[in-house]
Amino acid sequence: MFPCPACQGDVELGERGLAGLFRNLTLERVVERYRQSVSVGGAILCQLCKPPPLEATKGCTECRATFCNECFKLFHPWGTQKAQHEPTLPTLSFRPKGLMCPDHKEEVTHYCKTCQRLVCQLCRVRRTHSGHKITPVLSAYQALKDKLTKSLTYILGNQDTVQTQICELEEAVRHTEVSGQQAKEEVSQLVRGLGAVLEEKRASLLQAIEECQQERLARLSAQIQEHRSLLDGSGLVGYAQEVLKETDQPCFVQAAKQLHNRIARATEALQTFRPAASSSFRHCQLDVGREMKLLTELNFLRAPEAPVIDTQRTFAYDQIFLCWRLPPHSPPAWHYTVEFRRTDVPAQPGPARWQRREEVRGTSALLENPDTGSVYVLRVRGCNKAGYGEYSEDVHLHTPPAPVLHFFLDGRWGASRERLAISKDQRAVRSVPGLPLLLAADRLLTGCHLSVDVVLGDVAVTQGRSYWACAVDPASYLVKVGVGLESKLQESFQGAPDVISPRYDPDSGHDSGAEDATVEASPPFAFLTIGMGKILLGSGASSNTGLTGRDGPTAGCTVPLPPRLGICLDYERGRVSFLDAVSFRGLLECPLDCSGPVCPAFCFIGGGAVQLQEPVGTKPERKVTIGGFAKLD
Repeated sequence: MFPCPACQGDVELGERGLAGLFRNLTLERVVERYRQSVSVGGAILCQLCKPPPLEATKGCTECRATFCNECFKLFHPWGTQKAQHEPTLPTLSFRPKGLMCPDHKEEVTHYCKTCQRLVCQLCRVRRTHSGHKITPVLSAYQALKDKLTKSLTYILGNQDTVQTQICELEEAVRHTEVSGQQAKEEVSQLVRGLGAVLEEKRASLLQAIEECQQERLARLSAQIQEHRSLLDGSGLVGYAQEVLKETDQPCFVQAAKQLHNRIARATEALQTFRPAASSSFRHCQLDVGREMKLLTELNFLRAPEAPVIDTQRTFAYDQIFLCWRLPPHSPPAWHYTVEFRRTDVPAQPGPARWQRREEVRGTSALLENPDTGSVYVLRVRGCNKAGYGEYSEDVHLHTPPAPVLHFFLDGRWGASRERLAISKDQRAVRSVPGLPLLLAADRLLTGCHLSVDVVLGDVAVTQGRSYWACAVDPASYLVKVGVGLESKLQESFQGAPDVISPRYDPDSGHDSGAEDATVEASPPFAFLTIGMGKILLGSGASSNTGLTGRDGPTAGCTVPLPPRLGICLDYERGRVSFLDAVSFRGLLECPLDCSGPVCPAFCFIGGGAVQLQEPVGTKPERKVTIGGFAKLD
């Protein structure tokens, strides 16, 4: 093992040790030039002359020595192998002409990019480098030289920036020294404060024990005096003995009346003896376990840990709602900073620019007015007295492809009160199958028909692009989600035809009277059929690109039902797109007749439920166009 000179990490050199490494000839040349510049005033002497040596005039790389003229001729005689040595200028160090492979003693000619190592011809054909990217040394030399020159040019062209950063670092050093000294003084002051509080508490506790001790001693001393008076010949007993000697009856009665009471009390105290005060001070014991633990764990205040973004509650709709929480053992945060930016915009030179929301209280934030059809990346970090903590992991959110359409469910057109139940907030509807479905099951072979129950949105679209999302209960029997012309929908609701369940399919204008129109005419309805947790991709709608397969799903196939469905209506183009509202992956794209106001619609055959996605922000004013009249609620 050998310590790396850059990071001091251990490097395994292998069995050959340092002999398996290349010589750093570049560094040797730098050292040689430095030595020559230092000893420019001194002459280089011949290494083979007898004392006193003469000044060297030649050097030999092969012999690794310096010679004067006579010694060079002497040690390189004519007609020998040494005569072919090429003389060089005298120098203090000798180096080989080029790098030699430590394994094969051949000159290196190539560079292995995979191993990041110079190799010779023999190394190149060996199995150890098979499949590696190997380039000639000239190519690696030119590429690295260009990179180094470019980097060096950038550094030399930013000398003012380097000097400014040096000044900032020096200022940071001075500020660190001052801040460190202040931190030491603050810690010392706080610890001294803790000591003063403990000393004051010690004095008060000792005073309380002293007062309790004096009170008990006084009570015990009084009890001792009382018992000493009961001894023979002293105190109460002696006085009683003298009274008993009295023979004058009236005088005895007068004296013995009160004495008897005292003797009775003394007798009772003697029979039920117990010390007047306890000698134990157990009630004065201190439980300092919690305090000792607190003092043991006394440490510097830590910044909050990186928050964890709750991806289940974070979503983008009309606005972006971001929710997070701190890890269980993280220090508390006083407030948070939320940063966000778009990732689908052209990158600007320099570091990425984040937009910030400072001092966010709580563990959620609302980002208003996001750009539609964009991808946002968001992150959060907490702050307390110790400063800012680490950032959370980045979370990417897709915003809807068009402005969100706010509407409520209106069950006044075509909805059966017996089979459809609309919530009080008009954001959800549930269909109860009831008796018709039971009759259909009982008379399946008799051609019994079922009715289609339809609920409309109370807003009609007349221009632009609009988007809304809803969630369909996976247990629904048959639900159709889509849009349609307001006039056509109303005509259908006034006399809704019975249809055979479940083969009735209003998709692509099958039940819209489109048979009487031209082939090119767009249907007045566009629905996506959902049943039993699956989506049926009907043949009447063209699939969007990038779907289930390379060319989109084939007609008549099914795909799993996502948690939320998104509907994007392009009124000018007369197109409706159905999306996965979580990943914004396209499901279907259908044509639609947009010659009049278009309403969201939901059809039910059998049991089912639909819940509109709640808007994130405040609901704006709603423009109602049902019935041909427009008004503001």
